[in-house]
Amino acid sequence: MATMADVARSAGVSVATVSHVLNGTRPVLPHTRQAVLDAVEELGYTPNGLARSLVTSRTRSIGLAVSAISNPYFTEILQGVEASAVEHGYGLLIADPHDDPAHERKVVQLLHERRVDGMIVAPSADPRALVAYLPRHRVPTVFLDRVVDTVADGGPRFDQVCAESAEPTTALVTHLAGLGHRRIGLVAGRPGLSTTRERMTGYRNGLAAAGLPYDGRLLVHGDSEAAGGARATAALMSLAEPPTALVTANNAMTIGTLRTLRDRGLSVPDDIALCCFDDFAWADLFSPRLTAVAQPSKELGGQAVRLLLERLASPDRPSRTVRLPCAFAHRTSCGCPETSELPAHEGTLP
Repeated sequence: MATMADVARSAGVSVATVSHVLNGTRPVLPHTRQAVLDAVEELGYTPNGLARSLVTSRTRSIGLAVSAISNPYFTEILQGVEASAVEHGYGLLIADPHDDPAHERKVVQLLHERRVDGMIVAPSADPRALVAYLPRHRVPTVFLDRVVDTVADGGPRFDQVCAESAEPTTALVTHLAGLGHRRIGLVAGRPGLSTTRERMTGYRNGLAAAGLPYDGRLLVHGDSEAAGGARATAALMSLAEPPTALVTANNAMTIGTLRTLRDRGLSVPDDIALCCFDDFAWADLFSPRLTAVAQPSKELGGQAVRLLLERLASPDRPSRTVRLPCAFAHRTSCGCPETSELPAHEGTLP
């Protein structure tokens, strides 16, 4: 097995120069750097990651704490994070906080103890312990998907990346209202999550834009999971005046909603129209095909890595919150016929 000394002899440089090239610890002349890289390739030299971390105080690893990794949305985010991390020479350590604040605090500490260079976290509905731990231990962190407002309370600022939530939800509601619906229900997500708050705001804004009154009975929380979505839909459909259209606020709750509607013998969209937040791979395979807001999940993961690497390179730079646009996938569950013509808000949403 080739050693660093073998690389140095082949390239005609010192071992220290090889170390600087491989670890990026000091600028090296371009022709010298290329000679080292050529020697590494020719000899098949593999750097010792542990030794390198001792020299640079970096492990070239990122901690990722994301709940519900089995959810296709978060699975695609994970793919985006992993692809970007590998592209930049980083490995991943992954943990599932299970959307539980106490467990979230534990897994973040465990990742920190593994000496990750930084973390990407999708925070729970109550991230107070998380927000206290990370700055105290100076852990470079990017919040993903769910934003946390700590500045209003005088707390630390974090880099954050998420998709737009309010405006796309407004678009779903106004689309249904444009089809003649006057009682539009919302199966909302877990209370406390920023995505839940923003989609609830978008729902109310959509009603207002359509000139429809807000009725609190038509908004029921489904806790961001399939079983909760099923319970919320059952509650909505048991009202004396049930909704004629539904908006579901994530893909898991959409599955629960469809299950409840099926069990009640209700047909979509003949008996009730349906639009959902979160597109997924098989949404257009359902009958009817699901009209949905598609989040840029892989791009969210890649952007989170880029924000974290920028923070590692420049620890004192101002924090950033990046919001990415969604897309409107217009299909038939809303009650529209199959057509090649798109509605006015088809395509990218704010």
